[in-house]
Parts: sequence; structure tokens; C-alpha cells
Amino acid sequence: MQRWRGLDSTPSGWGRSVVTIGVFDGVHRGHQQIIGRAVERARAGGHSSVLMTFDPHPSEVVRPGSHPPILTSQRTKADLVETLGVDVFCVIPFTPDVMRLAPDEFVHTMLVSSLHASAVVVGENFRYGRKAAGDVAALTRSGRTAGFAVEGVPLLEEHSGADESGPGTTISSTFIRSCIAGGDVSAAAHALGRPHRVEGVVVRGDGRGAGIGYPTANLAAVAHAAVPADGVYAGRLHRAGQVLPLAISIGTNPTFEGQERRIEGFVLDFQGDLYGEHVSFEFVERLRATERYDNLDALLEQMARDVERTRAILA
Repeated sequence: MQRWRGLDSTPSGWGRSVVTIGVFDGVHRGHQQIIGRAVERARAGGHSSVLMTFDPHPSEVVRPGSHPPILTSQRTKADLVETLGVDVFCVIPFTPDVMRLAPDEFVHTMLVSSLHASAVVVGENFRYGRKAAGDVAALTRSGRTAGFAVEGVPLLEEHSGADESGPGTTISSTFIRSCIAGGDVSAAAHALGRPHRVEGVVVRGDGRGAGIGYPTANLAAVAHAAVPADGVYAGRLHRAGQVLPLAISIGTNPTFEGQERRIEGFVLDFQGDLYGEHVSFEFVERLRATERYDNLDALLEQMARDVERTRAILA
């Protein structure tokens, strides 16, 4: 898969392509449905498939300070998209100039002049152009003039129980962020199609964990990361070439009167130094809420139980 930064990366002599557009934060199961359809159409027509996304998140430019928690970094997003068979991952720098493009200008600049779109595949709720004035109907009209087809893919919904006649839960990045914020990492994993991860660099903490027999990796998460609610989780550590079982604690260490919210992981059966490494913490299941213990012995007993539950869940 080719990875482009901006449309200036488009090679000379570029042919027709099938384009799908969106932020695609999380590349969740709903996104996968849209992307898969674009790849299918491209292959059927003998064209290239192009996924167009934006950086930074458009909301940060439209309403500065409103950047939502992110589910996937651009690097991870690209890695996930590549597994879906996309030919080109194109990141458009979302600038005030891009924000101000009228819908017709957006179509010409982003889809026609460089990418020579033969078809555009988007979610049925797709909006584009200045003040989000464009929708699938407007895109379809533009496509008739410019010579490309448009397909609006229905959003993925799921129903609980046997009754599927009523409205279900729409699989969306917003829904997944809500699950994560509430600590329901199992529901988030179901919607994503894989467990949620938080990326960052391992930094030095207080060293208290090593002193009580549970040395922890302190994760300095990337900016705007969607961090689960305070609590203890079973998960995995992903580092270069390795996946290791991990018991994760998020919170302020109330037993030790902590004030700073931290993401700490105890790597089971591991001897080594992780300081300075870029890693990911993967959240599989929430074990319990954060609690304050009256003494160190009570805390150590609970930590031992947490580790054993983590081991059992990941077995």
C-alpha cells in the first residue's frame, strides 16, 4: 500500500480510482464495511482504491479545542487499512483553506483533478465542504456532472435480543469512545473488531511498583488518546516483535495518596527494561474499579488476584 501526505504525492499519469473518504478513527467494523466496498468496486473495475483521510481531526480546525479522544493514531490507522486491501492511504492536511472549500470546490480539488475518481464510496451520513453543506445527494449530483458514481453505504447497526424490527445501536467512533470512557472495553472491542489500544512511550515513574514486587511500565500516551475509565484491566503489551500479557491500572493510586492520573502496566513473567520504547497497551477486559486500601498488605493481596485473573482471561 502506498502512503501519501497530500495530493501532491499523486504520481504523474495517475489513472482512474475508487475513493472512499472519512476520518475513519478506529477503523471499526462499520468503517471496514465501507472500505471493503470501495476495494471491491476498485478491483471489479481494474482501478486503484484510495482511502482519503484527514489530519488533524477536522473538528480541531472547525472548533479549536474540541478534538475528540482518538481511537487510532495515523500510523496505526494506515496499518489497519492496509490489511483491508487498500492501494493508497492518503492523508490530507486539514487546514483552514480545506475547511473553507465549498462542496463543488471540494469535489473538484479532492476527487476529480488529481485522483480522477471513477466512483466514490462513503457512509450514508457523509458530509463535506464548507459548513458541512455537502451530503451524499449533493455528491451524487456532482458525480453525474464530473463522471463518477457515488455509493452511500448504510451505517452498520446491531440489535440486542431477537427483535430486529426497531432501531439498533449504530457502530460509530462516537459510540466506541463512549464505551471506552465508561470502562466497557469489551463492548468497544466488539464494535472495533479487535481490542482497543492506547499508544505511547514508556517513561519513568516513582519506582514504587518495583519496591513492592510489581514493577510497572508507565505509559505516556499520545496526545488526545482515548484512555479508558479509571480501573484495573486485563490486557496485552505490544512492543516491537513481542506481545506480552499485561495487568493495567489507570488512576491516581489512591492508596498512596496519588494526585496524577497514570496508565501503568505490570508485564507478567517479564524481566527487562522498557524505558523509552514506543509501545501499545491493549485492553481486553475490565477487572474492577480503582479502590483505596487501608494498608499495603491488602493492596498486595488484591494485586495478586488481579494478576491471576489476567492470566486466566488471556490464557
